Amino acid sequence: MRFLAVFVFSMSVLSCVGMGHDGCGGDGETPDCGHGKLNVVILGDSNTSIGGDDCDNPKGWNKWFKDKFAPASCKSYARSGATWTNTTATKYDIEENTGCISDDNVIYNQVNRLVKAVGSGSQAKPDLILVAAGTNDAWFASKRPKVFDKSAAEAFSVTGGYITSRKANGVVTLAESVRYGCEMLMSHFPDAQIILLTPLQSTAARADYIRKVGDVIEECARYMGLGVIRMDYLGSVYSVRERVKPARTYDGTHTSEDGARRNGRLVANMVSSMLQY
Repeated sequence: MRFLAVFVFSMSVLSCVGMGHDGCGGDGETPDCGHGKLNVVILGDSNTSIGGDDCDNPKGWNKWFKDKFAPASCKSYARSGATWTNTTATKYDIEENTGCISDDNVIYNQVNRLVKAVGSGSQAKPDLILVAAGTNDAWFASKRPKVFDKSAAEAFSVTGGYITSRKANGVVTLAESVRYGCEMLMSHFPDAQIILLTPLQSTAARADYIRKVGDVIEECARYMGLGVIRMDYLGSVYSVRERVKPARTYDGTHTSEDGARRNGRLVANMVSSMLQY
């Protein structure tokens, strides 16, 4: 069934590339039409943060996504080293920017930064939110010892309200943390469409962990009715090839400009085909 899902997504990409939107963007280079009213926000880890907060650095996929998708605005709140998974020491912290894994360098706090920015008027209320994270949950699993302790089914087995009624430091598995972060976004921005991107393949992280993280994220997205793009299956990074000679990355994990461009345009096409507006 996994291969069937990938084939369906791939066909969506081919359809979008072939037809474009109202005759625009079909060549893969020209910006798409029809997105000029959408305010986009992106959360994530280093492969997003290297594109810059304003999504203008060509080493990051978000720069190429913005150029192709052509939204009204596109802002990144990503931080290098971020994980989905919280720890027992995670607390509210919207100032820290360590550039490496830490208790507070989590998607939870990126959401907090976004909420404050919207509340202060420095950020337009998002219409579309992309979350591209999970690499560090797989890469540094030893620093997130309970990362795989619950499945998505177990994380969603407790009903009766949002999981955000609990404190963030009491939600320390990947599945629960994905639910927590997404339910925060859904409660603060009920009109926004949320799409999750699974981590790319990497020569540094275990392949089975990257796949397992992707599976958890995908399953959580389905429980919440959110979109998901399997970047480990559809992205431009193939870890076996990168081990021989880095091309789409510069270190086996972080994209080169070529890899970022391919991924950004892929995501733009995928998201275009998934829009509910």
